[in-house]
Amino acid sequence: MQIMITAIGTKVGEQLRNRIEQKLAKFNKFFGDDAVANVKLRSEKELKILEVTIKIQGHYYRAETSSEDAYSALDQAVDVLEGQFRKYKTRIEKRIRDYAYMKEYLKSQTVAPEVEEMEAADALGTITKRKSFDLKPMDAEEAVLQMEMLGHSFLLFLDHESEKVSLVYKRKDGDYGLIEPRY
Repeated sequence: MQIMITAIGTKVGEQLRNRIEQKLAKFNKFFGDDAVANVKLRSEKELKILEVTIKIQGHYYRAETSSEDAYSALDQAVDVLEGQFRKYKTRIEKRIRDYAYMKEYLKSQTVAPEVEEMEAADALGTITKRKSFDLKPMDAEEAVLQMEMLGHSFLLFLDHESEKVSLVYKRKDGDYGLIEPRY
């Protein structure tokens, strides 16, 4: 697993860097060398906020924790990730078996989303960030799974049955919605 560590408003010493690599090394048994882990550490007032995002074949696992020290935040983030792996392991394995034909397709795709700053403005506000990404073919259930693992409230995806762009979102009542545009 490749591990990239970024610090904002604080420094990551050699001891903390080694601890992060040691803690995340346990996930190599799940992913091997194909995974990329992004670790972001930032300070807000007296708290250290640690965000860990692991990406493997278009699937994301994400944990964000805060604590008074970075080591405790790291331990909490690893616990959250382990819980996600246990929860989603069988579902993802089933999906991989069901869609084995897509495995080669997913491997061949580039997975680097581009983020650009924009200077466009409209009457309601200013667009400060633009993000583009490759749409991954999946069904609505898998899209909900990915949305939850990312911790987002919506996810845009390519429906593999209809071959159209669709959107899943989390409703205020805790259920999920699906938007299928007509075009």
